[in-house]
Amino acid sequence: MKISKKDALAWFEFFAQLPAGEQLLVKQQEIVYAAFAQIEAVVIKRKEELMAQISGLKTLENRTLFVGPDDKFPDGCRSCLLGSGLTAIRKTNKCNLQCRFCYNYGELDAIEPVGEGIWVIGGTKFYENDIDLLLEIHKKPTGVAYVYLEPFMEIEKYYNIIQKFNKAGIYQHLYTNGTLATETTLKALGEAGLDELRFNLGASGCADKVIENIGIAKKYIKKVGIETPMTNEFFEKFFVKKQAVFDTGLDFINCAELHLNPNNIENYWGEKMYIARHGYISPIWSRELTLRFMAAAAKEKWNLVVHDCSNDTKFARDLNLGVKEGKWFGASSYTSEFLEIPYAIFLPVLRDEEFHFLVEEELPSGYKPGEMLF
Repeated sequence: MKISKKDALAWFEFFAQLPAGEQLLVKQQEIVYAAFAQIEAVVIKRKEELMAQISGLKTLENRTLFVGPDDKFPDGCRSCLLGSGLTAIRKTNKCNLQCRFCYNYGELDAIEPVGEGIWVIGGTKFYENDIDLLLEIHKKPTGVAYVYLEPFMEIEKYYNIIQKFNKAGIYQHLYTNGTLATETTLKALGEAGLDELRFNLGASGCADKVIENIGIAKKYIKKVGIETPMTNEFFEKFFVKKQAVFDTGLDFINCAELHLNPNNIENYWGEKMYIARHGYISPIWSRELTLRFMAAAAKEKWNLVVHDCSNDTKFARDLNLGVKEGKWFGASSYTSEFLEIPYAIFLPVLRDEEFHFLVEEELPSGYKPGEMLF
């Protein structure tokens, strides 16, 4: 049904007042999904209009969008989207910053340690000496990524593991906010065989020290870039520091569409949201900022790749991972971050007088307030 914005608002105001755990009737669920479809249809239309303004827009086998030289596209993303997926390696359970977009916001002091001398790979705990056994038994992945909080809190523990995977010919990339990096540690990572380093420049507010470290990293590591959630703050500060960033010689900027979970959603309360395929919930402006960012890169011919790491990209990623794991047709781990739909967060977009549904129809009989009995 093409529910009207007025009817969607009336129903969502009701849903937002329901006690936690209350199950909706089937017809009420139809109302919810109809409203989501109406919001997403507007988001898609606006996305397509912005994409039309980007010259030289490219795809990676229809799995993601980017602009810039093909040879600078991050191979870690190729592994994620085309190869055997993103094999995550976890070690550090701490961070020196607290970013409002962080998926662990508010719980950084309560995250369980991985364990002394332990690494988590594929959800399993390994000692360093177990890595040789793992590489003998398992088919080697096309790439691995060192994720989870801030590895430079204890970066010296990473060198030996990186050497092992490097000798095995496995592509490796690592994420950092860059504030704790030094020339000594960056050089050591390069010597250990790290292939790609990604700086979350938004975490530091585009700090000069981090920009300097990007340039230093480029001296020792083949591929160096930025990966950060696209927020208004990052968008504005980047263009102030743009030339300094370009001077580092970096290869790519991955603009991640910000999606929210129960930890960080309070930090964005009141923003206009949409839900993609009943999965990730994001502020509408995040993807739109990325597309504007890409349009600037294309127009000004930046000598780097700008990659649209959107909810669409993450959907493609999980489909690729499912097929590589031998799962059934259509299998994917892409899903909502919430156990229950947080109806209240959609009220701002439904109350926005400037946000218009594309087509509206009257609710069918039996779907109006007061008519729904079962």
